[in-house]
Amino acid sequence: MLRQFLIGGLVSLCNISIHALVMALVVAAARRASATPAHHPALRLSVVMIAAVSVLMAAHTAEVMVWSVAYLLVGAAPEGANLVYFAFVNYTTLGYGDILPTRDWLLLGPLTAMNGVLMFGWSTAVIFEILRKAMER
Repeated sequence: MLRQFLIGGLVSLCNISIHALVMALVVAAARRASATPAHHPALRLSVVMIAAVSVLMAAHTAEVMVWSVAYLLVGAAPEGANLVYFAFVNYTTLGYGDILPTRDWLLLGPLTAMNGVLMFGWSTAVIFEILRKAMER
């Protein structure tokens, strides 16, 4: 069990690092975009929000890929399982249950879900803050 927590913790730290970097870039870009005068504020807001959300979705996809590589390296899924799909189902807490982890790695699914919930919450907070700041101007 300790091995699962260690691997899950390391992958989570890697994803937190990815997310922190992307968040810093998104916030900086949104600040710059919002600071410049706009002839069409609604259009600028739309562009900023679409760009921010798209970049955050790409970050989440990269984080899912990190989980799928971890699953591959430790052999957490049955032979022939689609690891990207398996990681997405866990990360998003969708939990279809059509692919189950191997017995030695049962905790990686819930650890992946916990990481995903935290990353989605963080993204939601930043999206809301970007929208709030843009609406102030």
